[in-house]
Amino acid sequence: MPATIAVLSQKGGTGKTTAVRTLTDVLRRVGLSVLAVDLDPQGNLSDYLDVAPEASPTIADVLSGRASAAEAIHDGIIPANLGLAETELALGGKMGRELTLRKALRRVGGDYDLILIDCPPALGLLTVNALVAADHALLSAEAQYFAMQGVEQALEVIELARDSLNPDLEWLGVVLNIVDMRTRHSREAYDSLRRHFGDKLIPTVIRSSIAYAESAERAQSILDYRPDLAADYLQVADELLRRLEMDKPRRGVKKLLRDVQPAQASA
Repeated sequence: MPATIAVLSQKGGTGKTTAVRTLTDVLRRVGLSVLAVDLDPQGNLSDYLDVAPEASPTIADVLSGRASAAEAIHDGIIPANLGLAETELALGGKMGRELTLRKALRRVGGDYDLILIDCPPALGLLTVNALVAADHALLSAEAQYFAMQGVEQALEVIELARDSLNPDLEWLGVVLNIVDMRTRHSREAYDSLRRHFGDKLIPTVIRSSIAYAESAERAQSILDYRPDLAADYLQVADELLRRLEMDKPRRGVKKLLRDVQPAQASA
């Protein structure tokens, strides 16, 4: 079965969806078969991966039982749209509601090396479903004053899922997004997370840049649009693969890193 990673944050605007989109791209480029699951009713990951807005079925159909996970895969992603919000409300009255996604993904897991789940920017039922379906949780935090508080709140939900429904769930770490280390504010946020969470903080931070929004608007990977910025995510991917003990694809990541070094030097 594939390693399944739920990527979550306590609030929106932390770069979470960009992280899922870019890590999906990096991991596919090094030869891994990756299924992306958009579990956010805003559907931003689906937009980033250029899924047509009218694509059907979606993750809402899977969770409601109207379609299987296999039927809802479109070019390597199970997409979402605003209909997912209504489905979440309906799930609230269902027996075993926290297990719905886990059961659905079991039927397609054998076809993939990794599954990345983009959770909504709230710690509700959809996020709990993702954590129950996952082997690992990766937290996304923005480099701002309340970063540590947001991580602690997300960790409480992870512990709840682990204690009640998924005892094998592991916390993979936290990645710090939208960072400008030239500012004292970003440096203090980084130092605070490092003091409290030690090596659970991914050493490489993701630099803030308008280029991420520009590349998303063009449905183009940051690896192609701004290779110099892509080095951040390549290093994060390498660290995540190390923590997952997936050594073979790390060699591919290191080759990609060597390829972007000329772009870094000229940036």
